[in-house]
Amino acid sequence: MADVAQRAGVSVSTVSRTLRGLSTVSDTTRARVEAAARELSFAITRSASSLVTGRTGRVAVLLPHLESWFLSATLSGMAPALREAGLDLLVYSVADVRERADFFDRLPARRNADALLVVSFALTPAERARLDDLGMPLVFVSQHAEGRPSVYVDDADAALRGTRHLINLGHRRIAFLQTSDETGFAWSSKNRLAGHLRALADAGLERDDALIMSVPGWKGSGMGAAVGRLLSLQEPPTALFAETDDFAFRLLAALREANVPVPGRVSVMGFDDHVMAGVLGLTTLAQPAADIGRTAVHLARSVIDDVDGAHERHIVLPTELVPRGSTAPPPAGS
Repeated sequence: MADVAQRAGVSVSTVSRTLRGLSTVSDTTRARVEAAARELSFAITRSASSLVTGRTGRVAVLLPHLESWFLSATLSGMAPALREAGLDLLVYSVADVRERADFFDRLPARRNADALLVVSFALTPAERARLDDLGMPLVFVSQHAEGRPSVYVDDADAALRGTRHLINLGHRRIAFLQTSDETGFAWSSKNRLAGHLRALADAGLERDDALIMSVPGWKGSGMGAAVGRLLSLQEPPTALFAETDDFAFRLLAALREANVPVPGRVSVMGFDDHVMAGVLGLTTLAQPAADIGRTAVHLARSVIDDVDGAHERHIVLPTELVPRGSTAPPPAGS
């Protein structure tokens, strides 16, 4: 640091303030110090800086896994916002019940980050208390947390509009397929199902529990059996609403295996607007996954900087119905 100061013609303390990003340094001096640091290949370490600032320069993310399109797209949306803020990303992927229990037992994020983004988790009261023990800001992503900073979409309203679209096409027997993942990770099926049922009620259609199908695992490994049960009903559905596009893709595959034409015999709708949804012609409810990630980082920065009101701010991003070729009016006579 003394070498950088000598080359830039400033004091060591000025070099320190510049490389820590403090606003007390003029633009001219900052440019001179940064140029000298580059010429000498000098960089201040995160650990050294944190001793002075009390900050690590990192944001941690807790999420179930990296396999689903939505989670990976949300994470990719965080990357440019983090680079812009000069922050590093620390990812904790907790794939099963054992890893989840281990995370909340050890709390590895403690003292390793300035904020924790909790993505798609249905926390128990005990887990919420453990995260509070971290002593760092929490931001909830893709879920609403009362009294906590959150970034999410209105799943219930989006599902209501999706089901209303199917009703407007003429469908009256509409099945809803959701995950029955037993790991306790939170998808948004509860709110999406609520919106679906509200649309049915608004249209004067009675709830039929035989048309609410739970499929094991978020990947929908039991989709074939679920389709068989639905098609064997005395009055089978003419439209199928899948909780996510990942679910819908497996649903389309199961219907193809059963030689059931889409949308000739049954319509299919998903939720997410996966990158492959357009390729496969899937009607879906689009949610801005990358924008959710980017907005979560901006909110986390506000919370870290203790901006007034940020600690209880809720940001709701829009969704949009995207009609494609997988939905059509029901077959004549159905």
